[in-house]
Amino acid sequence: MFVDEAKIMVKAGDGGNGCVAFRREKYVPRGGPAGGDGGHGGSIYLEASIHDNTLLRYRYNREFKAERGNHGEGSNCSGHSGADMVLKVPVGTVVYDDTSGEFLADLAAPEQRYLVVQGGRGGRGNQHFAKPWHQAPREHEDGQPGELKHLRFELKLLADVGLVGFPNAGKSTLISVISAARPKIANYPFTTLEPNLGVVSADPGPNKEVGRTYVVADLPGLIEGAHLGAGLGIRFLRHVERTRLLVHLVDTSDAAERDPVEAYEIICGELRAFSEALGEKPAIVVATKLDATTDTTHLEKLREYCREKHLEFHAISAAAGQGVRELVKAMADALDKIPRAVPETAQETEPETGLDLAGEEAENGPESGVGSEPKAAPAKES
Repeated sequence: MFVDEAKIMVKAGDGGNGCVAFRREKYVPRGGPAGGDGGHGGSIYLEASIHDNTLLRYRYNREFKAERGNHGEGSNCSGHSGADMVLKVPVGTVVYDDTSGEFLADLAAPEQRYLVVQGGRGGRGNQHFAKPWHQAPREHEDGQPGELKHLRFELKLLADVGLVGFPNAGKSTLISVISAARPKIANYPFTTLEPNLGVVSADPGPNKEVGRTYVVADLPGLIEGAHLGAGLGIRFLRHVERTRLLVHLVDTSDAAERDPVEAYEIICGELRAFSEALGEKPAIVVATKLDATTDTTHLEKLREYCREKHLEFHAISAAAGQGVRELVKAMADALDKIPRAVPETAQETEPETGLDLAGEEAENGPESGVGSEPKAAPAKES
């Protein structure tokens, strides 16, 4: 099952409370404070994984909580910190805060990691409150709560070429011929219900050496009004956003239901209405089903239109293999001229959380324990 959207709740671990205790040893009748610090709560990270293709694992399991830190103990024993949790997501996952709608991260590279919620800091024990004028402190700090967020995942497939067009235009047949992908193929609209990816080799050598390779995405057919939710388009238009090149497949056979120029312009309008960036992507126009074409009126009309608009044009029959090799090479040549886009990220690796544990310890020195007294967790007297 292909799942490209998911909503989950993530809760970082709470920090453990500091302890109030005093030394109780033989021959030490008035031992000083010896309350240990609470452990830090575990944080939750998101990591892009090449071993996941969909967000299916988050369809039914939607709550994730990291371990909390243990409370401090006597004899200056600090509690154990909670273990961090790493959630794997497919490469190409975009993360949003579902409550505010804020963009958080774009995990577009394998093993890219993002700190999504920070664990709470452990509270200090009473050993940190001893002063020359206050030698038996009973103050301590409670641990700070871990962050909680409601997240929304959107998977955008990482492909170099996107095949777009009306239903039954021949997209699935083409990708099955040029790659090892085996989508369902039938002679009725909306046969393809989910995107299919295929790896294409453009210049195989005489001994079948791999030449230039790129990834092609076969997307479910678009119809007029797709950007408003008509058909299946609204669910899958986001997968075209990452492609560097669009290949418009237009049916010019005798059985074509609409004028080819009109079909091409409708698809372009839907892409532009969904995103201005989509309307500006480089494109190749491909007339399909030459094997089923006896009247070339539609074919020549589309060819002339592309000539006037300075669009690259190819005519193929995927079923018969006519013109396919030339198209595969043309796609590779076009990709060589298009630079790869750098994914946009809100922050490099970690969000600002206000819980810079390492920085506080470095600033206050190792003798200060967990850190300076936090503003959000005032000391409590036991």
